[in-house]
Amino acid sequence: MQNEPGAVALLTSPSRTRLVLSGDADMTLTRELNEAIAEALELGLPVDIDVRNVTFIDSAVLGALGAFARRLTAPPRLIQPPEVVTFVLEITRMGEVLEILDHDPGFPAAPPAAPVDAAVPPVDADTAR
Repeated sequence: MQNEPGAVALLTSPSRTRLVLSGDADMTLTRELNEAIAEALELGLPVDIDVRNVTFIDSAVLGALGAFARRLTAPPRLIQPPEVVTFVLEITRMGEVLEILDHDPGFPAAPPAAPVDAAVPPVDADTAR
């Protein structure tokens, strides 16, 4: 059985940031993870870390997440960690710097598009010349 390659994604909204990890979260993700963390820190918003689809996590990723958590003003929320992640969190005591959620709190949608100003009349192609 071959393991699923790891992946990192960063989702943003006006009120939250979500770091999504999946597959084998190992040292091969270091560059992508560090870039996503730097961007999340720059945004300065509350952070959720979605690990629902992580199949393996190593000390490099765990260390990066721990350092990330310590730089935030509020503990990040870890969304539905699978047993493999929960086990590592327990033995490393990383659960002390993360808020662990057993459900997905949802992700805020982007704000709706600005309404069209009804006071501005539409342009008529015949009169616009």
